[in-house]
Parts: sequence; C-alpha cells; structure tokens
Amino acid sequence: MFVVDTYDVIVVGAGHAGCEAALASARLGARTLVATLNLDNIALMPCNPAVGGPGKSHLVREIDALGGEMGINTDKTCIQMRMLNTGKGPAVYSLRAQSDKKMYQMTMTQVLENQDNLDVKQLMITDIQIENGAVTGVVTEMGEVYKAKCVILATGTYLKGKIITGECVYSGGPMGQRSAEDLSDSLLAAGIKLMRFKTGTPARVDRRTLRTEEMQKQEGDEQGHAFSFLSERKNRNKECCWLTFTNEETHRIIRENLDRAPMCNGVIQGVGPRYCPSIESKIVRFADKKRHQLFVEPEGEMTEEMYVQGMSTSLPVDVQYAFLRTIPGLEDVRIMRPGYAIEYDCLDPTQLTPSLETKAISGLFSAGQSNGTSGYEEAAAQGLMAGINAARKVQGKEPFILTRSEAYIGVLIDDLVTKGTEEPYRMMTSRSEYRLILRQDNADLRLTQKGYDIGLVTQERYDAFIEKKEAVEAGLEALKALPVTPTKENQEKLASIGTAPVRTGLKAYDLLRRNEVTYHTLSQVFPLPQLADDVCEEIEIMVKYEGYINRQLEQVEKMNRLEQKLMPEDIVYADIDTLSGEARQKLDAIRPRSLGQASRISGVSPADITALLIVLEQRQREEKHV
Repeated sequence: MFVVDTYDVIVVGAGHAGCEAALASARLGARTLVATLNLDNIALMPCNPAVGGPGKSHLVREIDALGGEMGINTDKTCIQMRMLNTGKGPAVYSLRAQSDKKMYQMTMTQVLENQDNLDVKQLMITDIQIENGAVTGVVTEMGEVYKAKCVILATGTYLKGKIITGECVYSGGPMGQRSAEDLSDSLLAAGIKLMRFKTGTPARVDRRTLRTEEMQKQEGDEQGHAFSFLSERKNRNKECCWLTFTNEETHRIIRENLDRAPMCNGVIQGVGPRYCPSIESKIVRFADKKRHQLFVEPEGEMTEEMYVQGMSTSLPVDVQYAFLRTIPGLEDVRIMRPGYAIEYDCLDPTQLTPSLETKAISGLFSAGQSNGTSGYEEAAAQGLMAGINAARKVQGKEPFILTRSEAYIGVLIDDLVTKGTEEPYRMMTSRSEYRLILRQDNADLRLTQKGYDIGLVTQERYDAFIEKKEAVEAGLEALKALPVTPTKENQEKLASIGTAPVRTGLKAYDLLRRNEVTYHTLSQVFPLPQLADDVCEEIEIMVKYEGYINRQLEQVEKMNRLEQKLMPEDIVYADIDTLSGEARQKLDAIRPRSLGQASRISGVSPADITALLIVLEQRQREEKHV
C-alpha cells in the first residue's frame, strides 16, 4: 500500500447523497475527494428518473435554499413538471419533475468535475482506516491509501449488493454495476452495526411497443414551475406520461406465480419499503383491491425506455412479460430491462449523532440509503448535511443542525438518529408535526439566511433572497395600510373581482383572507405594488392561514423549551433509579442531545422525561453552588 494523496474530506460514493456531500464540503473550503465505483454513473437514477412528490419536494426546496445542487440540476434536465395535491392545503402542495436521466447525470457530473477544491476519482474503497477511535483515511482495492480527517459514507445500495430476478441471483449494484463486497466487513470490524434492506425497480419497456391510445394522457402543468429559487418559473414540459391500471387477470397471473417470487419463497431476506412495495406485495397485502394504478413515464428525450411506475417486481422475466401484457396499452410490450430487487447492507442510523457523524468513530459520517432511507431526495438532503458538518469538523466549528421545527431535513435526520428505522425510510408530509410552517414555498425564507451564515449560499442567491423577502414584507405592509371603505366605487371594484361588498371599512389585508380573493386580483383594482408570482403566493398563504400558522408557532415555542435543555455528555443513565429499565437502555444507546430529543425516543415515557428534568435541575443547582 502507498499513500497517494491527503484530503480534508473523502466522500465514498457519488450518488445523490455523495454529490451533495462532496459539493457542500468543497464549497465550504475543505479539500475534498469523491470516490465512485464508475465515473459514468455519477448521480445515477437507477429507479424512476423523477424528483419531488409529497414530502420529497420539500426536501429538494430546502436543499436548494441552503445552497445545494439538486433543485438546480432538476430544473435544467426536466422533461415534465407538475404540482401535486393542489386540491389540498399549501402545506402539502408537492412539486414533481420527470427528468431526463442521462442529462441529469451528465449535468451533475459537469458540476462536480468543475468544482474548486474537489477531485473526482473512480475508486473501489475496501477499507476505512481508523486510529485511536478516529478516521485517518481509506484504502482501495488496488492498495492505494488516501488520507483524510473525515470520511463520509454515501454508499447507497452497493454494500454487498445482491440483484434478484426470479431464480437469478448475483452480486451487483443497481443497473448492472459492481457491488462493494469488502467495505461492509471493514465497518463491522470497526464495530458498526449493519442492517439488511431491500428495494426494487420495475421493468423498463420499449416506447415503440406501447398502445398509448388505450392509456390516459398525463401532461405537465401549463403554469410555470421551478424547484430552485434561482430558476425562472416557466413551462418545462417536453414529454407526456401515461396512466393505466392493472386488472384481475394481472393479479391472477401474479398470484399463481407467487411460489416463484423471491419475496415469498425465502430468497429475499432484506426488509423492503412499506410505501413503495413491489406489485407482488400489493397483490398479497391488498387482496380485495381489483386494480392498481400505473404511470408509464419516459426516461429521457433520447431514449425509447419507459418506466412503469407502480410495477416494481422481482418475479421471473417470463412472468413479467405475462402480467405486463394484460395491462391496457401494454398488450404488445417488449421489455428493455427486466425489473429486479436489490438487497444491500446499511447502517443502523441510531449509531449517528444529529450531525450524521458516527458516535463510535470520530470523523466517520454516513448519509443516504446507507442510513436506511429510500429515495433520491432523502439521500441528497443527508448528503448536504453530512458534507457541511464534515467540513465544519475539519475547520474546528460547531455542527450545523436543523431542528424539526426548522426544516423537513431536521425531521428526516431526527427521525433516523432518534427512532431508527426497521424498513427503508421515506419522507412524507405526515411525518412533520409542523408542516404548516414547513412548506415548500417558504423554504428560502426559512433557510437561506442560515446557509449564507455558514458560507454555503452564494452572494447571488443571497441577494435574490433579500429581494424576495423585502418584496413580501412590502406587500404585507401595503395590504395593512390600504383602507377599503364601502364607497360605490370600491363596491364596484369588489364586484369586478368576484367578491362580496364590504359593509364597514376594513383593510385590503382583511379582504385577502377571503378564499376567492388573490393578491393579483386585488392589485388589479386597488393601488398595491405589482409583485412576482412567487411573492404573491407567499403573501396569500401568510395572510389566509395566519391564525393556523400562529398556533403552530406557539407549539414550536413550547417544544423549543425542551430542545434547549441539553443533556450532559457525561450523564450515566444506568445510575438514574427513577427511570424505567427500558428508558435507561434506550437513552444509553441513543445518547440524546437534548431533553426534546429524549422525549421522542420510543420507550421513553412522559414519566421518564419528568425524571430527567429533575436530574437536570439538580445538576444546575449543584453547579451554582460550586
């Protein structure tokens, strides 16, 4: 073995977590190396080439607000964009984009290769070097040594990856890539606890063999959208998606072949995702359901491959052909790539601190699917935070941690490190107790200042943020200052925008509370400043939901009191007799950062929290007397 080079931070893996981690670290001034199994597969989208959706779009907007890359890259490579859940409240509005998978990879690769302080290399990492409980570097399969102060694991589904399609089982990563066979053993030897999870993907089919006239056309929104707060809001639609359904014949074929399904015959040992199950799991779990919806989506402008969303499977290829051809529009389908399941090793995330550093090994961080999550967006969010915190550790700075009340990223990481996960974790809006204030539209107002303060947000982005913030404030002040009295002229103006007359004088601010009134329509008939669409949207939500938002802010304040009560690092939970036995065990394993985090640990009761509060108060009194 010989030492090739020395870095501040080494990122192992260049998927969505690895890309954000490497960029964040390098942009914060740390000399960084990102090591990938294959330079041709940086930012690979091995599942659906789509970004966003419920809960996930919030993560992408937050990544963007903090200075990350995923939102910008998605806007550049989008071929269809839609806003989901528009029939519900703004807390659950969710932007979703279909990306061109090859362009997404190429564009992200270009960004990485041209980033200052960042080297990109094709390397198979086989060992993590550790001395005196701290990371010192990595070793490659060729015996090369790269020294580093921090290492970020962003290994995705590659750790001892096993591909399974029917009776065909072989070691490998997604899309026929190599798997990392030796790194798991290195982690186990270092005392890291691993879990075995499973995920899967559907068949890719040939667009030319589809009968699209038998499916429902799903076009993107004509209204312009963007994931990045820096991107122009415009119509990005270039391709159509198609909606179709399984039927009883589809289900019959699958049921008759369950004995050949790896999930049923014991071949698959890993735990699969609850919220994105295989079609076999759907047929078993929802036996009374007569059909399941499927979306047939393009993988890019320059390919005939189409992705059958909702049809993930590991059944044998002959069975895949049989059930696919029972589906309207797919009667003549030809498979270009069969569906498969993949089993892989991942870390138990309760071994991590909220900064995503392992508790046992100083300088070793982990992010993405290697922490037991599913999805590109969850991976990218963790990668960003791990990259930030690794760079800050090298620079001797305090960790950058987002709370549950500040960001969905905070919810994601807190759930993982506090509660752990027994299945691939997926972000959903229902996981956040503060979702009305953690909307995708206000991610920049919540987080861009924080990103600027730590040095990740560029001056260009910060200036745009300040401009929007000032515009929102100016619009709100104008609404509060503008009186609307019940004159004949004003009543005619109100009638022209489709709202009821006023009986007594009020402010334009109060008019905007009405469901049918928008800032744009008010500004057409009253002397209000003309504002950009995103500013108008922000103002409307803040006004219409003011009461609900204020109540949620009160809840946040109450919880923050617990979050501010930090747990001493030297506390010995086993010595606290007033705690239950389960609480002692769980608290010792998790080592919560605050009383608030302790209250969210499964098995820690309100009585246990009261006991901890008493202990903290006793310590404070003792310290005052010293």
